[in-house]
Amino acid sequence: MTNASKLPLWTIAAPIVGWLLLGGTLLGWGGPYVALLAVGLVGSVLAAVHHAEVVAHKVGEPYGTLVLAIAVTVIEVALIVSLMLAGGPAAATLARDTVFAAVMIILTGMVGICMLVGGLKHGEQRFRLDGASGALVTLAAIAILTMVLPNYTETTPGPYYSASQLGFIALVTLVLYGTFVLVQTVRHRDYFLPRKADGSVDEEEHADPPTTKAAWLSFVLLLVCLGAVVLLAKSLAGPMEVALTKAGAPQALLGIIIAAVVLLPEGLAAARAAHANRLQNSLNLALGSALASIGLTIPTVAVLSLSSGWTLALGLDSKATVLLLLSLFLATISFSTGRTTILQGVVHLVLFAVYLFTTVVP
Repeated sequence: MTNASKLPLWTIAAPIVGWLLLGGTLLGWGGPYVALLAVGLVGSVLAAVHHAEVVAHKVGEPYGTLVLAIAVTVIEVALIVSLMLAGGPAAATLARDTVFAAVMIILTGMVGICMLVGGLKHGEQRFRLDGASGALVTLAAIAILTMVLPNYTETTPGPYYSASQLGFIALVTLVLYGTFVLVQTVRHRDYFLPRKADGSVDEEEHADPPTTKAAWLSFVLLLVCLGAVVLLAKSLAGPMEVALTKAGAPQALLGIIIAAVVLLPEGLAAARAAHANRLQNSLNLALGSALASIGLTIPTVAVLSLSSGWTLALGLDSKATVLLLLSLFLATISFSTGRTTILQGVVHLVLFAVYLFTTVVP
């Protein structure tokens, strides 16, 4: 990234066009107009990627990846909550499906692509094992507590938590995520920074950072982009659900689509970092995204469920549980040496393909 005070014109125009397209939805336009909404959504997402990278470059690691992870998770939470409010009790599994899809996309798809892209260009890539293992152990604890344990509690038959259990798990989830953020940004910040050849911490391995003016402008435009993405995705959710129903596709596929749209900015940024031989940044983005996704989404929907009286289904079925446990196991093995090649990338991507296939063909 160059130290430029001017932003590419398209990164400013894309969110503006997205907001203008939203005006058509207020007029009741549909049919082919939905395709334009999809184009506007993709453009806003790509612009969000650029602005988030500018901000991330300015604040440095690991704060930059944390900014991007939380910003994109805000999209996910807002979208899920809006769809739950619109769908009512019928949307009881939407949060679970979306969070599970996000975790699977990140652990198998995003991580696999980064390892494959980096391995193809650079052969072998290295990363900080202590940072990755800390993130993975936190993710494993939160994932199992929120999406597997509900099937085995006795107060309320699974896949549900009782009200007191749901409140307690939401609190535990926030504690775990908050502790991880504290470790990542304060207590052990060096665990998440790349190393130089001599083993010392590389505080800043990029080109010159952008100017303060450019960073603040990108921050404002990032918020504009995120707002456009949320509203455009919400406008497209209805047509997507109708299309999935007509096609006979399972409802869980909607969660995958939502998660994929939400994670596209981070996925592109992580792949670019891996291609530039910055796998540490890629893993910071990937694992940080998974933790932010589940660590912030579950408590939010838990509060919504408790306040509205809706029943929130969190427990996964047996097939999804096996895939989740296998993904965590593979990630643990892949991250055990601090080095990756294309082999790990291919294995993760194959599991991602299995996840997608078994969702469409249960």
